[in-house]
Amino acid sequence: QVELVESGGGLVQAGGSLRLSCAASGSTFSIDAMGWYRQAPGKQRELVATITSSARIIYEDSVKGRFTISRDNAKNSVALQMNNLKPEDTAVYYCAVRGRFRVYWGQGTQVTVSS
Repeated sequence: QVELVESGGGLVQAGGSLRLSCAASGSTFSIDAMGWYRQAPGKQRELVATITSSARIIYEDSVKGRFTISRDNAKNSVALQMNNLKPEDTAVYYCAVRGRFRVYWGQGTQVTVSS
């Protein structure tokens, strides 16, 4: 069992920045990849960024150059620095952690970017 607690969402103007954080607890020894997904109204949940225990990183194309994912293995946490935010980034952002047998999801945090 892994529990994820997210923080850092909010409302910002276009061009602004936010930093999302996610802390894992429980059976953290089983954690492999950590990352962030988002879901906008009427759309499918999509990958934003992932980072493996060996620091391999994948970004969704629209966030490349604007978002940066990082993790602290000692603290079992992952963060997403979001710069130059755009209205199309508005969504609920979910922390996700891949364990040995399943994926664990955070509760979601709202990110709203106004024009």
